[in-house]
Amino acid sequence: MGLKAVFTDHSLLGFADASGILLNKLLKFTLSDVHHAICVSHTSKENTVLRAALDPQQVSVIPNAIIAEQFRPDPSARDPEWITIVVLSRLVYRKGIDLLVAAVPRICQQCPQVRFIIGGDGPKRIDLEQMREHYMLQDRVELLGSVKAVDVRRVLVRGDIFLNTSLTEAFCIAIVEAASCGLLVVSTKVGGIPEVLPRYMVTFAAPEEDEVVEALLEAIGQVGDRPNHPELSPERFHNQVNKMYSWHNVAERTELVYYKIADLEEPPLIERLRRYYGCGLVAGKLFCLVAAVDFLIGVVLAWIWPKCEIEIAQQFSHEKFQHIINQNQTMCDQQKHRAQHTSSTFS
Repeated sequence: MGLKAVFTDHSLLGFADASGILLNKLLKFTLSDVHHAICVSHTSKENTVLRAALDPQQVSVIPNAIIAEQFRPDPSARDPEWITIVVLSRLVYRKGIDLLVAAVPRICQQCPQVRFIIGGDGPKRIDLEQMREHYMLQDRVELLGSVKAVDVRRVLVRGDIFLNTSLTEAFCIAIVEAASCGLLVVSTKVGGIPEVLPRYMVTFAAPEEDEVVEALLEAIGQVGDRPNHPELSPERFHNQVNKMYSWHNVAERTELVYYKIADLEEPPLIERLRRYYGCGLVAGKLFCLVAAVDFLIGVVLAWIWPKCEIEIAQQFSHEKFQHIINQNQTMCDQQKHRAQHTSSTFS
């Protein structure tokens, strides 16, 4: 159809297992005709370039972001009697829950002032429940189950340390939210995680039980010493995250990518087929066949429903959008005022 295409990748996939090989082959076919790609970290970019055989110049790195105002620190929510370690994660193997199950009893044994709050659900929850029962840690390990997005901050501000045990991660927005709430972060050093936060905000560990325990003990020691280190204050953590990650910045950088490809010339069909043909001895021929059939379907549809008869979308300027927003806000204010007036009349 001649439309420009941008692919955004948030994942890291392997190269060795059968599912990864098949998916990478399909990804190479899909991205052979894409105009640009966006990845959330440099590690993710490297992974995508290798998997899809892309030109690195056609891949940009634009991280995720958060609304920092929704993740403000609240020291009053913490229990001063405990050092609280918070975990918010899907309870699946990829999130390193086996490491969590092994580390929790060791930390509880070595640090009697530490407790855990674990939010999330998944097949590995039964392992956590069995661990808690086996070591009789019901009063020190709180399992919240599934946590709604609107309740994430309420859980985070109860903690001093946020623990992430993922085995693979392209970015990990959870540690950004935790740092914005003022928590010290302990995380496995995998994927794109080392790129996310400044070194003073996070303690890294290899994805091994002993390493995770050691990193947690180091962070526990830092908790009591935070008042003596202004750079570790929760408010500074929040302000730093607010500067580093904002949706306004992400939107601007994404917009630059769109403008960059908007004026690119559409390659001829023979060039597109050449790209597909290079996807493999057998797969390349199959992909060319799929692309040719797709092109013929487009020609038939263009004959049945000519392009000139399709209504063109109107240009929607920023000024017009802002005018509509202001109108809606005025209407909401008027309705609120009428409701208040009606209520006061009846009272």
